[in-house]
Amino acid sequence: MFILKRVVSVGAIMVHQCASLSVRNLSACNCLRSPKRRSPYSLVDSERYSSLVKSVMSSRVSSQTPETLQEEDEHIYGRVVKAQTPSTRPEMKEPKNLHPFLHCENTVETEEPEPGLPTRILFKRDQGRSSVPSVTRILQQTLSPEQIFYLERWKRRMIAELGEDGFKEYSQNIFRQGKSFHSVLEDILTSGEKNKQPAETQEHPPEVQGYMESVSHILEDVSAVRAIESTVQHDTLNYMGIVDCVARYRGVLCVIDWKTSEKPKPFLSNTYDNPIQVAAYAGALNSDGNYKYQVENGLIVVAYKDGSPAHAHQLSSELMQEYWKTWLLRLEAFTEQR
Repeated sequence: MFILKRVVSVGAIMVHQCASLSVRNLSACNCLRSPKRRSPYSLVDSERYSSLVKSVMSSRVSSQTPETLQEEDEHIYGRVVKAQTPSTRPEMKEPKNLHPFLHCENTVETEEPEPGLPTRILFKRDQGRSSVPSVTRILQQTLSPEQIFYLERWKRRMIAELGEDGFKEYSQNIFRQGKSFHSVLEDILTSGEKNKQPAETQEHPPEVQGYMESVSHILEDVSAVRAIESTVQHDTLNYMGIVDCVARYRGVLCVIDWKTSEKPKPFLSNTYDNPIQVAAYAGALNSDGNYKYQVENGLIVVAYKDGSPAHAHQLSSELMQEYWKTWLLRLEAFTEQR
């Protein structure tokens, strides 16, 4: 039981009254409930605050415009330099003179080649061709600054690892292996041995055994060989080259370029300027009177020394046309340099 006291004022006399209440008559909620807090915002003079906001906003908004705000920012921070919106694909320059990739006077190849050995026109300097630049030379002398940077960086890294003499020997070995690889391919494609015995089971020089194992599945799809290690020349554009092979790959006539690599190149972009090289060879072949057919497609085969399956990058006729334009731009740059 609780004893509650209440003070009653009677005139000037304070009278204390006592009352007893039973516990059961008291509510626990009434005993524990805290007094309700008043929000601090209720003490704010809303009318005065509203008039203050209106006066500030009216003075700022009415006197500021987008032009004046820009002038103010330029005065404080300097002029804004607007960057160009990057495009998803860089704009392709057009050659000054768009020479045709195909020549209508020559018939596009549709029939099987005539019986006999594949065409092989050897390069002879005594026929006035010594002054005609090669596709390889033109591409090397028109590399972009970015390509030159990465090439030089790779060379410095290799020299730091192998030394000057070691790097020279490494480069000679790579060249020798590539030449031997092309020679073995030439023998196989010319003699037709690939149809008699699987390439991976044939006896080859140790330095090319891995490369031949790598391209064994590619050779199964190569047929109707038209040319092997044969010289092509574009008389109008004045350049020449030596095509590795012209044959059908899965039924499509292609200019085939055989490459070797120590690193995987699963994407066409990994082959750098090789597609431009193939397009240049095909364009020269199409204009060369020694070849009575036209080639619209290309193929880049990258073989690996460890014997892992080679990557075959096909170039459709549409892609060949695009790379032909790029080749014409590189050819123009080379001509301007000279």
